[in-house]
Formats: sequence, C-alpha cells, structure tokens
Amino acid sequence: MFYRPEAGHGLPHNPFNAIIAPRPIGWVSTRGRQGDNLAPYSFFNATAYVPPQVMFASTGDKPDRPGTKDSVAQIAESRVFCINIADGALKDAMNASSARLPAGVSEFEAAGLTAAPCETIDCPRVAEAAASLECRMTRIIRLAGKANHMVLGVVTGIHLRDDCVVDGRFDLRRTGWLSRLGYHDYAITTELFEMQRPD
Repeated sequence: MFYRPEAGHGLPHNPFNAIIAPRPIGWVSTRGRQGDNLAPYSFFNATAYVPPQVMFASTGDKPDRPGTKDSVAQIAESRVFCINIADGALKDAMNASSARLPAGVSEFEAAGLTAAPCETIDCPRVAEAAASLECRMTRIIRLAGKANHMVLGVVTGIHLRDDCVVDGRFDLRRTGWLSRLGYHDYAITTELFEMQRPD
C-alpha cells in the first residue's frame, strides 16, 4: 500500500500515529494569567544531553485560545513549563487531564492530582509523577498546517520520585513506562533488555 497524505489513505482510521509508536507522553504543566494548566502531549521527546533539552508539539486549537491551546499560550506568556512523566499507575489521571476544559479551569483538580511548586521556575508540577523536568522555553516554532506549534526548552531542574530510583538507576519496571500508540491505544512497558553498541 502507498498513499499520499494529501490524497487520503482510504482506511477507516488514520495510520500515521500508529506507525510512529510507541511515543513517550510529555505531561505539560504551565502557569499563566488564567491559572495553572496540565495537558498530555504524545509528540514529545528529549533532544540533547548537554544541556539537557526537550521538545513537544501541540496540534489544533481551542475556541478560547485562538490559534493554539492553553499550554502553548501560557508558555508564550511565562517562558517556562514543566514536563511530567506519568507511569502506568497514573494512566487514568493522565487521560482525565486531556479533557477540553475552558481556559482557567485546573486540570490538576479535575484529575485529582497534587500541584507542587517547582524549584527553578514559577510553575506547578505533578507531585505524583515518576519524574518532572523543569524547563525554560528557548523557542516556539510555528509548524506547517493550522495551529501546529513546537516548543523547545532547556531543562533547569529534575525531580525523581523516590521509588523510581532503583540501584542508582531511574527504573519504572514496577509500575511501567506509559506511552501512546496509535488510535486510542496505549502501552505500559515493564520488560526491558540490554544491548551494548558494537563500538
């Protein structure tokens, strides 16, 4: 099968997200003039080691945030954000925080989560998260298409939940790494294997 995206795929569901999977979930918390916000993004990843850097992309918009969503709008205001990492035990709370709530309504409260202060930035983080990465925004890039934006940031502080540090390593095998697949599918990874590079 071959198709050109602009011509359509002819399938019952778009296969694009299912092809590029699993994808880690960046659970982005922000603070802006209208309050605190929390939303999951599966177009997310690390981009560099030194200094540590991350990116996430937001697609689409909301009626009360013309041209974007709450996360990007608030990062444009504050220039900071926090990436929280949900483990398998937090899957339902992560999903609850994806509801399209009006700007100014706290997803922390709606999902029953604790907003804790960050150390290096004025932003909330998810206290229950397996890890949280405090970030200073370096760029917001407008991508092709309607209301598509990529946010880049430098990590200025890292929180690790105590039970996720095992034998000196960040390890989520007990509760599982949560990731997004295609369609409405997710995965929880608890089994690992090691491979050494040839060089």
